[in-house]
Amino acid sequence: MRKLALDDSILLTIDKPARYLGNEMNAVMKEKSQVDIRFAMCFPDVYEIGMSYLGIQILYDMFNSREDTWCERVYSPWTDLDAVMREKKIPLFALESQDPIKDFDFLGITIQYEMCYTNILQVIDLSGIPMLARDRGEDDPIVIGGGPCVYNPEPLADFFDIFYIGEGETVYHQLLDVYKAHKRNHTSRQQFLEAAAQIEGLYVPMFYDVTYHEDGTLESFAPNNPYAPQKVKKQVVSDMGTADYPKKPLVPFIKVTQDRVVLEIQRGCIRGCRFCQAGMVYRPNRERPLEKLKDYAMQMLESTGHEEISLSSLSSSDYSQIEPLVNYLIDECRKKKVNISLPSLRIDAFSLDVMSKVQDVKKSSLTFAPEAGTQRMRDVINKGLTEEDILGGAMEAFEGGWNRVKLYFMLGLPTETFDDIEGIAELSNKIAALFYTIPKDRRPGGGRVEIVTSTSFFVPKPFTPFQWVRQNNSEEFLEKQRFLNGKIKEQLNKKSIKYNWHDVELTQLEGILARGDRRLGAVLLDAYHNGCLYDSWSESFKYDMWMKAFEDNQINPDFYTARERSTDELLPWDFIDAGVSKQFLIREWERAKAGKVTPNCRHSCSGCGCKVYEGGVCFEN
Repeated sequence: MRKLALDDSILLTIDKPARYLGNEMNAVMKEKSQVDIRFAMCFPDVYEIGMSYLGIQILYDMFNSREDTWCERVYSPWTDLDAVMREKKIPLFALESQDPIKDFDFLGITIQYEMCYTNILQVIDLSGIPMLARDRGEDDPIVIGGGPCVYNPEPLADFFDIFYIGEGETVYHQLLDVYKAHKRNHTSRQQFLEAAAQIEGLYVPMFYDVTYHEDGTLESFAPNNPYAPQKVKKQVVSDMGTADYPKKPLVPFIKVTQDRVVLEIQRGCIRGCRFCQAGMVYRPNRERPLEKLKDYAMQMLESTGHEEISLSSLSSSDYSQIEPLVNYLIDECRKKKVNISLPSLRIDAFSLDVMSKVQDVKKSSLTFAPEAGTQRMRDVINKGLTEEDILGGAMEAFEGGWNRVKLYFMLGLPTETFDDIEGIAELSNKIAALFYTIPKDRRPGGGRVEIVTSTSFFVPKPFTPFQWVRQNNSEEFLEKQRFLNGKIKEQLNKKSIKYNWHDVELTQLEGILARGDRRLGAVLLDAYHNGCLYDSWSESFKYDMWMKAFEDNQINPDFYTARERSTDELLPWDFIDAGVSKQFLIREWERAKAGKVTPNCRHSCSGCGCKVYEGGVCFEN
């Protein structure tokens, strides 16, 4: 019988002790003496958020399908347990075995967003692993990172032994086989990392040297080890029909953010929005076969007992088999009394008909993401959505019985003017006005409409056509926010419009880390030692401590956000081949400045470079 890492005297004093118990339904238990490799898979946030992440569920199932490997999970301890563990010197442990992470072969960390970077340091620190990769010895776990933020891993380069660039189903088996041989032959840590560096898609940061010009820009980025490649190529699953997928996903003990079965219907996106990193780096668009999805859905519902199923995709409406899939799920889920969640649908007649069927009596709000308030601005970002589309969809929704609409926009987009910002208020007003054109006796929801207009601040990201642009500073963001708030209050239907906005300081830090270089490693370490943790949680965010860390390291944060880069500047992530070529991104940046729309991938190939992966939309028909 396994012994819990935390005794009752601790569990009874901390918030949500079930976060740390393990042994949930479908958790994999193995005899550690019978496996060659122990892999601790970490999501560096609380259990409720980490358990909602599909990527870890896929890798957990894939690794544990190997007889020689036991994959377990670990999440960031909340601040109450963090303090107890430090005081009582309790090492961070895995949920399944309750063994210390220090005893594992690998610590794999998914890096989903920039604001989790101090949590990554917390996990390494509480595990008793040396913080800096260069200080680790032969008995320390290999720390490997993956996820969307590895498309610029440089701010974290000092802390990781390996970064995995791309989708986990591709070369992880090869890496684990190489590690088994390393253990069997008793080779050194250095020799294992050299062998790993030769696997396509794996980046070992200590095998590269960086130099800088006097103005702070990169002068050179080059391998210092003969086994390290000049370019690291993103790994992609070409055939989603044969890719691993968990039929028995883990079922949490407590309510989590996504407490449901998640059905990933496709990867990538055909749309090409110029602000969207996911739409660029997850290319090409690849679909899972319809019959497989039907089978997965039924198996997962059966094995979990969940009462809701959700489709996962960047743009569900673009899945070519969406209609037969949704109709199948509606029929089957009605029999099982299971709810269906359909995010990322375009608001059209089919989608509204489907949502009418799945949202029984009470109709929740509908969500539109116009991103910009004017057609000029939507063309700049290549949104592929006209005002006619937006108003037509809203009217269909109102006539279909909805009376609450959420609208998502961005402030600070490249080439934005105050006319574009005013357009957000005017578009919100036009949608509200449409509702009141319906005769009073036919208006849903008591005859009033609620338009919830939300703005986030634009952050330029690597591998997008906007990777070179200057980010607005805090004063500019706040001025635009105040301006929009004032314009909304001038609208005829202002009482029907509610305005929400994001935190500007968090946005500034995200922008710094998104396009940062290795020099930020020292800032990260100091910020962590200054008490920064759970930075994405507003109650925990310590902006002043972050600014102190920049000042102590004599680094000006404006260098990373407040300047426009030239297209021939060497960027910290240029050593990664993400499929989309730099020539394509430059071409898209020029088209953005000219306000030209690029057709989606099904209408016309834009020559982005991802055809080399020989799969998905690039090879349809």
